[in-house]
Amino acid sequence: MEKDAIEPKAQPSVSADTPPPPTYGETEVTRGSVGRRILDSFKRDPNAHVSHTSSGANGKSFDIEHAAEQTAASPLQRSLKSRHLQMIAIGGSIGTGLFVGSGKVLATGGPASVLIAYALIGCMLYCTVHALGEMSVIFPVAGSFAHFSTRFIDPAWGFAMGWNYAVQWLVVLPLEIVAASITVDYWESSVSNAAWVAIFWAVIVSINLFGVKGYGEAEFVFSLIKVIAVIGFIILGIILNCGGGPQGGYIGGKYWHSPGAFHNGFKGLCSVFVNAAFAFSGTELVGLAAAETANPRKSLPTAVKQVFWRITLFYIVSLTLIGLLVPYDNDQLLSAVSSADAKASPFVIAIKNAGISVLDSVMNVVIMIAVLSVGNSSVYGSSRTLAALAEQGQAPRFLAYIDRKGRPLWAILIASALGLLGFLAASDKQEIAFEWMMAISGLSSIFTWGSVCLSHIRFRRAWKVQGHSLNELAFTSQPGLIGSWIGFGFNCLVLVAQFWVGFAPIGYKDMTAKELVNNFFSVYLAAPVVLVCYIPYKLYYRTPFLRAKDMDLHTGRRDLDIQYLIEQERAEQAAWPAWKKLYKFFC
Repeated sequence: MEKDAIEPKAQPSVSADTPPPPTYGETEVTRGSVGRRILDSFKRDPNAHVSHTSSGANGKSFDIEHAAEQTAASPLQRSLKSRHLQMIAIGGSIGTGLFVGSGKVLATGGPASVLIAYALIGCMLYCTVHALGEMSVIFPVAGSFAHFSTRFIDPAWGFAMGWNYAVQWLVVLPLEIVAASITVDYWESSVSNAAWVAIFWAVIVSINLFGVKGYGEAEFVFSLIKVIAVIGFIILGIILNCGGGPQGGYIGGKYWHSPGAFHNGFKGLCSVFVNAAFAFSGTELVGLAAAETANPRKSLPTAVKQVFWRITLFYIVSLTLIGLLVPYDNDQLLSAVSSADAKASPFVIAIKNAGISVLDSVMNVVIMIAVLSVGNSSVYGSSRTLAALAEQGQAPRFLAYIDRKGRPLWAILIASALGLLGFLAASDKQEIAFEWMMAISGLSSIFTWGSVCLSHIRFRRAWKVQGHSLNELAFTSQPGLIGSWIGFGFNCLVLVAQFWVGFAPIGYKDMTAKELVNNFFSVYLAAPVVLVCYIPYKLYYRTPFLRAKDMDLHTGRRDLDIQYLIEQERAEQAAWPAWKKLYKFFC
């Protein structure tokens, strides 16, 4: 029986659905009941039992089994439905990386480099998300990324990956708030950026205080708007390219010939990778949300398969049109004051160049919504990761506080407090602050994705060594083990390419030593963060690299009692017609 199905004997104050007998006037009772229910919702969940430590008997060894039990028994509410997960997978992280950051990489590498880099990162991410989906369906535990590294690789590496992912999202919140305030500058508003920061911060924090259901509903709406906008732009882009705009004139592929398809050669291509990774970051949130999904065995595989369409349609197709409509030497791309400057968005530039009035402002509103959506996801991602780290004994224990609405309250408050760094947008250092925050978050995704692929490789090895077959898995990765090896290898290649670009960037011969150092850390800052977390933890706890025969494949499994259902479903699927099998393969 699942843990959340077990009702405690005395639980009258958990939800407080039944108000006490009225002793005052009707209005006073109603007001008191609502207020009491709100206050009671912030109290600790009585089902939450977090031990003081995950250390072994000697105090200097990590107890992996205990950590697995804690994350499996996390009292997070399972309120996300299939439609929430699908929309999070399709459009959950479409933000400045696509709408605005694509302009910077277009100016750096040219349209062909953009397509190649985004396609390669997309293939790697496709393999990664499928690997994550396979593990998350069988182990829908809290803080899946860090936990899988702890469980299948090395607890020290799990600690490093957990904090890497948490820091990434903690930084993304003020980053996106700064980006949103810069986006408002498109209309040359006289309102101070500090006022916009306060408004955006309050909106994002309020959404997350409604719990996982509030996050899910907000993301559903935000993602729907973004999806409609991208599809609309694709249709418009095709029309404009064929000469159907107000100014007319067939464009075709002339910008691929002049100024050209590539810019700055192979180094220009390598320079695109970090921005591409930043644009795709957040797709893996479907795995993190598995612990708060009502039925991950049903909804998670469908959400994972949606990633293929998101990569193909919303990135490859839209960026192909961008490369056809906007030359890489466009003055607005080159004069951008920041990577969040909406005036440098190739989506906005393409519309303005076509002579279409008002629509550029509509697109800018969509960009603002996209920015707020990613900020919303950042609070969710960082708070859940911090809570899971605390449950495993890898973060301060108070961060594991989960209230009666399933909110990791202290983790949300800390993430929200760091969002106040967004007030840097009101200073004259806003561009510098944005670039450094983006530096921390950009390469972090590469470490996360590489660890997911390696965890899947190690999981499959343990699954085989301990006598299990793939038929026992409710969902298996479509690219399989080969896909995880491809994903892991490609993540390593991206790290190497970025080291080269950081060490010897484009035009490095004309740069000072200080500029070279700043450039290196602007593209490689995540690596020192990971090493600072990993090495001291490894030396202190002397954690082992786990062997396949010693890995725990039982704690937290949600399919132990439903194997007969899996077999029954497979028998039904075998009788499907060919068209339905093809449809279900992609959807």
